[in-house]
Amino acid sequence: MMSEPSVIAGGEFSDARGKISYVNDFLLERVKRFYIIEHPSTEVVRAWQAHKYEEKWFYVIEGSFVVSWVKIDNWETPSADLKSEYRNLTSSKSEILHIPGGFANGFKALNPSSKLLIFSNFTTEESSGDIFRYDSRLWFNWNFV
Repeated sequence: MMSEPSVIAGGEFSDARGKISYVNDFLLERVKRFYIIEHPSTEVVRAWQAHKYEEKWFYVIEGSFVVSWVKIDNWETPSADLKSEYRNLTSSKSEILHIPGGFANGFKALNPSSKLLIFSNFTTEESSGDIFRYDSRLWFNWNFV
């Protein structure tokens, strides 16, 4: 398991038959499930969800999102001054953002009706025993983006 978030680059191929978007270096061997989240509005913020062990992979299938993450220092009472990082993901660029366990994540659509595909290495039952939620106003200014 990787210890820091990372981006898995993909690409696109087009010809007369259409376009293929791919991320061939994303290996699905650890994935147990996936789900799609659609944000009808750019005002909605889903943050912060954290996992000690569960890994997540984020891929935008329509529109764009800002995805932010922060390494948690104390699971019961994390510091208010933790440094977050972020990346803008868009459906026009084929790439996957991997966030390993040990981090909180949050995201917000940058375009109305954006869709985010999320892969997880945990079942829903496993995930429910590894979830920590924190106030969305911590660590990142969602109005900045």
